[in-house]
Amino acid sequence: MRILLVGDSTVTDDAGWGPGFRARLAPTVECHNHAQGGRSSKSYRDEGWWTAALAVPADYVFLQFGHNDQPGKGPDRETDPDTSFAANMAGYVSDVRARGRSPVLVTSLTRRTFSGGELHDTLGPYAHATRRVAAELRVPLVDLHAASTALCVALGEDGCAGFSPDGTDMTHLNAEGALRFGGLVADLARDVVAGLRSHLNREAAPRC
Repeated sequence: MRILLVGDSTVTDDAGWGPGFRARLAPTVECHNHAQGGRSSKSYRDEGWWTAALAVPADYVFLQFGHNDQPGKGPDRETDPDTSFAANMAGYVSDVRARGRSPVLVTSLTRRTFSGGELHDTLGPYAHATRRVAAELRVPLVDLHAASTALCVALGEDGCAGFSPDGTDMTHLNAEGALRFGGLVADLARDVVAGLRSHLNREAAPRC
């Protein structure tokens, strides 16, 4: 079995949850991470990354965007959650299915920014749009946004600080953060993708 990961920097192997998810896979599974830092649901396709990803054979394609679709990212990347973003995500689903593969939509990993002791989230509209597309197109949904938000609220600002690569970056992940949030993705995927249940371990494989 082969899984393909597609998304922005919060999915990548060097700054996202990709390694933590891979650590939960059985030896029977290959995981190819084609996420690209700084890309949105628009620019990932426009720059040709999507064409390259689709050229890789896979059984399942996990898709997560939103961070770079937000206002302030520039016209080459910005999308509106209710219109262009939703259309882009639906287009990815259609492309995956046209090749006989199974799409899995993933809502955006929350940012771990706190203000006055409260988690400040700006990705809700994009997560909501992803949920809507998943429901309309009957695509399995890994609601990472909801799960990561709940975890960060429970841990609080101090508890989340240990996931930062440099102590100040509250979007990207260090190795500990990758394991924690990649594990969330694995657990959620086991619940919604029946074909993956026997290929996802409940704990990370021991490190050599």
